[in-house]
Amino acid sequence: MKTHRVLLSVFLLSFLCLSHLSKAQLYKSALGLRLGPANGVTFKTFIKSKAAFEGIATFRNDGLGLTGLYEVHGRAFSSRDFNWFIGGGGHVYVWGDKRPKYLDNNRSMILGVDGILGLEAKIRNIPLAISLDWKPTINIINYGGFSNDEIAFSVRYTW
Repeated sequence: MKTHRVLLSVFLLSFLCLSHLSKAQLYKSALGLRLGPANGVTFKTFIKSKAAFEGIATFRNDGLGLTGLYEVHGRAFSSRDFNWFIGGGGHVYVWGDKRPKYLDNNRSMILGVDGILGLEAKIRNIPLAISLDWKPTINIINYGGFSNDEIAFSVRYTW
């Protein structure tokens, strides 16, 4: 029950930030590391001033995951250095011989959908952005289930 209250509070805070939409883009593109339950590499590029695509390659349970996300960004805290973001997309995860035992029928791939909610800061005077996000997933093909443990910290070089 406590988890539901925290999630509801985070979502409400995000939507309250919508009233402060202005030019949200802090940089054009960024490449860096994503650290959390699934560590990996992240690349984000803005396609509009308030919209970005993010690609994530992660490693978890001896497998490789690829995630693609569409994100909407907005100013946070009325500051030019902070953005909130929210979005969604999908993922594919593949394993070799060391696949987890929970996969249905010994399959070596799962497909699913992802959401993302986070806060990002662009550090002034140096090409560096940091972010903290929550990325819940729903696996649909070859393994059904909801996962909400993906809270990660990312550090990206920006240009």
